[in-house]
Amino acid sequence: MQNLESFFDHKFNGVTLQPPLFNSWDNAIRFDILNPLLTNKDSNDLEDAFQRSTTLYDEIFRDEDELLVIADVRTTEDHLFLEEPLKVYRSYIKQQDVLDKLRHELIPDVCNEEGEQLVVHRFTLGCKKKDIRYEIILREICYKDFGEVMIQLEQKPQSSIEFYFINLTRGIIYHLYDGPGCDILALKKEEIQFLYESYNDWISEEERNQIDSVFANSESIRLK
Repeated sequence: MQNLESFFDHKFNGVTLQPPLFNSWDNAIRFDILNPLLTNKDSNDLEDAFQRSTTLYDEIFRDEDELLVIADVRTTEDHLFLEEPLKVYRSYIKQQDVLDKLRHELIPDVCNEEGEQLVVHRFTLGCKKKDIRYEIILREICYKDFGEVMIQLEQKPQSSIEFYFINLTRGIIYHLYDGPGCDILALKKEEIQFLYESYNDWISEEERNQIDSVFANSESIRLK
């Protein structure tokens, strides 16, 4: 299985795994997973957001595809999270033999306003779609609640976690972020052209002109 560094060097050269991904690649679509005009979000709205996120995920990732799942945990060097960092993935992976493939690296980051050194714990897992409980991750992002992991991180307000799902087979990056919204990048725009056409009414209106300039053509279906 191709590793993360090789994949970006040969495929997405110039893209750095950090938000906002949409601004770093031409063949990209930004979806509003939750209506940005909502001020009071109830459980039905959040459940609708979760359904959107899983719909897009299932469209992009097939059972036979090779995946990389990356979790970037940004926190301070002295955070209690460091005592058991594997909690990030333990509840999301179905089999121990898959968990054994997990790679961890520590990346120095910037200092915060208090002058504390921040670090990024990057967890990289090569797997198949069936190996990971991705629905749990997507739901927790949509509901702004990462369960036990997020509770630990919230002991320091500057701590955060980002998940990136990469389809190595098809050359696609999926990033669901707090908001929630979703950036989808593709090495070849043809790989996600159908998303532009099938889920056009989910596209972020703020970025629509830029997205249309890449994906719109005489055969595109506008669902507005």
